[in-house]
Amino acid sequence: MAQAWKCSGLRWAADGPVLAWDGGRRSALTWGKRVAFGVAEGGARTCVGARGHPCPARAVVSGRSTGARCEECARLDRAHSVAADTIADDPRPYRVYLAWFGPGMVKVGITAEERGSARLLEQGAVCFSWLGTGPLMAARRTEELLRAALGVPDRIPYVEKRAVRSELAGSEAERAAEIRELHTRATALGGWPESLVPAPCQPVDHVRAFGLAGVPAAVGDVGELVAGGAVSGRLVAAAGPDLHLETVGGVVVLDTRLMRGWELVPSGGGANGGGVSGGEVTVPVRELRRVVGVQDGLF
Repeated sequence: MAQAWKCSGLRWAADGPVLAWDGGRRSALTWGKRVAFGVAEGGARTCVGARGHPCPARAVVSGRSTGARCEECARLDRAHSVAADTIADDPRPYRVYLAWFGPGMVKVGITAEERGSARLLEQGAVCFSWLGTGPLMAARRTEELLRAALGVPDRIPYVEKRAVRSELAGSEAERAAEIRELHTRATALGGWPESLVPAPCQPVDHVRAFGLAGVPAAVGDVGELVAGGAVSGRLVAAAGPDLHLETVGGVVVLDTRLMRGWELVPSGGGANGGGVSGGEVTVPVRELRRVVGVQDGLF
């Protein structure tokens, strides 16, 4: 029987995306590389635990869950999350940013200064600019100010990001135009916390980092992994947690968060006894949703 591995998620290193595995092993991903794995026969997807601790109940979780956690572990993980606004005394400096994912699709957010742009890569931001740096609560107040005054959300569902990512058009300057306009409007607002130091608008473009230039539009995305199923394709792009894989039926997007909690085996070692040939996907794939329209109250 082939050795099984458990994936702990996609990470963004200085030189590109990396798949991390339980135990510390890492697999660097490069454009053109074949990504292929099977899901162990007869297995179930189990909770990945919280805050570095295993799930005490080893609970079975839904194959469609991107969190891969049971209700109790999800609650514990959320209780120690800056994103959930449950931590108020973090002494580290934080940055406020504007992130662009597609036409009319801009969000505001915060990230620890020490993390640099890692958070933007993890979210799949095609373009971004810093707005300012300061204490956590000052960054939070600035985030709320922009949400209230400009109607900018602090969250955009991944399904919407995916829907526009493969059809990006225009130059780097054109992609940055909405960021520049919104940055100007944001800095003109009154009520910024005095402890937040404003940052000039300096858009950073991730199209090259994500490998999105000239990539064919995706035709579908993996809805879930299933025991005995398999995924195989040539990596043509990656953004946030998503891998864009070229398969015999077109480009399919795999959200690597769906891999967590499963026992995975090398291609040929688990799916239907014989694996899959290059470019086949034998797990449920949905037609990729198309999004039309822009955010209310922004542009």
